[in-house]
Amino acid sequence: MARPSPSGSKASGGAADPRQLPLSSAFHFAVTLNTMQVTHPEAAFMEASGMAADMETETVMEGGRNDFVHFLPKPVKHPRLVLKRGLAPLSSHWVRWCKRTLEGGLSRRLTPADLRVALLSADGTIMRQWLLTRAYPVKWDVDAFNSQRNEMAIERIELVYARSERSI
Repeated sequence: MARPSPSGSKASGGAADPRQLPLSSAFHFAVTLNTMQVTHPEAAFMEASGMAADMETETVMEGGRNDFVHFLPKPVKHPRLVLKRGLAPLSSHWVRWCKRTLEGGLSRRLTPADLRVALLSADGTIMRQWLLTRAYPVKWDVDAFNSQRNEMAIERIELVYARSERSI
């Protein structure tokens, strides 16, 4: 995989070229706000977890029926989306959205966004893709800053979301 140039060159719109993000594994995850194309990701991560759905049920016993119970569905819950070991350019919409949400506290209006999380092969081919609706960041741990690069190293970011849908 190609390494970024020292000048921190980016593809159009401030998004980094997925082949230029210095991730050393065969697969990685690209994350974009839904308005952007996955081929121009806002950030890339080596690990992503929490893309799941869990429907709890309530057990109800019917009076006079001792041979079975009813299982009534409750709303679907999703764990937090956890993205680890990633990079994002300082100028990306992703970084600005996360900063605005987490640094603004509740003094600013919270702006949930739809996200696309794509599993990419080493050559940038989309292997799997998920759409997460009404997501927003709730925790952001930042790695050490490096004055020699125009990128921010993101160690771990956690987001909550309302719904997930696998599209590929």
